[in-house]
Amino acid sequence: MADSPETEHRRLAILKHLQKSSEYTSNASILIDVVRSVAVATSEAQMRAALAWLDEQELIEMTDHGHVVIATATVRGAEVALGHATFPGVKRPTARR
Repeated sequence: MADSPETEHRRLAILKHLQKSSEYTSNASILIDVVRSVAVATSEAQMRAALAWLDEQELIEMTDHGHVVIATATVRGAEVALGHATFPGVKRPTARR
């Protein structure tokens, strides 16, 4: 079954934020706010699922400390965020004019 457009958009929003962040790192709580700010409804469970999927695909490295989850973009994840590479299951960034 294919991922929903909302799921693919959530994953891209995460990668884009990490690519712009200091040391390519952020925590899940901030990422929830970021994803919601681009009008993608996201619960804590959806965020953890998205981060786990991105980690499995080696687009991020995820560290779960129980009370806080930290995500760091990999080189591959940053390339996808910038549109230099595509990855099935992650929305392709919109072209710039």
